[in-house]
Amino acid sequence: MSAATTRSRTPDRLCAEAVDLARSAAEEAAAPGVVGEHAGVVSEGDRVVTHFFECKELGYRGWRWAVTVARASRAKVVTLDEVVLLPGPDALLAPEWVPWSERLRPGDMGPGDLLPTDADDLRLEPGYTGVDEPGPNAPVSEEMAELVEAEDAEVTGGTPANLPIAPSRGSIAAIADELGLRRARVLSRYGLHIAADRWEEAFGAKTPMAQAAPATCVSCAFLVPIGGSLGQAFGVCANEFSPADGHVVSLTYGCGGHSEAAVMPKPPRPAPPVVDETRVDPFPLRPSPDSGSVPATTDEDSAELGHS
Repeated sequence: MSAATTRSRTPDRLCAEAVDLARSAAEEAAAPGVVGEHAGVVSEGDRVVTHFFECKELGYRGWRWAVTVARASRAKVVTLDEVVLLPGPDALLAPEWVPWSERLRPGDMGPGDLLPTDADDLRLEPGYTGVDEPGPNAPVSEEMAELVEAEDAEVTGGTPANLPIAPSRGSIAAIADELGLRRARVLSRYGLHIAADRWEEAFGAKTPMAQAAPATCVSCAFLVPIGGSLGQAFGVCANEFSPADGHVVSLTYGCGGHSEAAVMPKPPRPAPPVVDETRVDPFPLRPSPDSGSVPATTDEDSAELGHS
């Protein structure tokens, strides 16, 4: 180990004693009353020392004012180098910066916001527009022109190959326009997969709503089919009372608003009657002879009337 390295690790005596100079420089750079106690000294090199002072400013917990002082060779006067505010070992720091493309989440876009896509976006792949160049089998394509030139052929007038532009009706571009293919880029297989995973997670068979549903969406009348390959596994819910109204749902999803889930209640069964009207109880028109308090006699004239 060289002598220069040993000297650089040992703080210079005059620089280490210049605490007042360092404090005055920190107080001049900071707001009044935010420079705290002296928190240590570190040697930065030969005759270069940094003094640390606690920072009492709100919002900078654990930060320190760092004042670097230096002394020229063989000089006895310590001069000021720089004053900065640095985070300490337990300082409160802001989170690591993340690019906006990685911070963006679904639902963050608002009216007027623009979200540009990269040219190498894995979710997209080139589509056929039919505008820049014709299809490979078109009569006006470069391949056909090269073939005509190689064969020394001659295209006579009156045929579609001799026309300046291809006919608008019946051309590949017109058919692609009818099929909705005249787009610069279309979804790639990767883009389809991540979209399907996202929709399956939100409105799929593993959600609590689908687990408690009486049936799946594939048999629901409110399911609106969609085209393309995604139509084999997804559709759009059109039930205004469903939590998935207007959303793309999996065919294995389900909710309580299923069109066939309505079960008519059974008609109420009446209670058994208190009076049995199916039986007939006989009621005599005259009371029984032995039902009174006077004993019955054969001679009505001699019978006791039962009262005085």
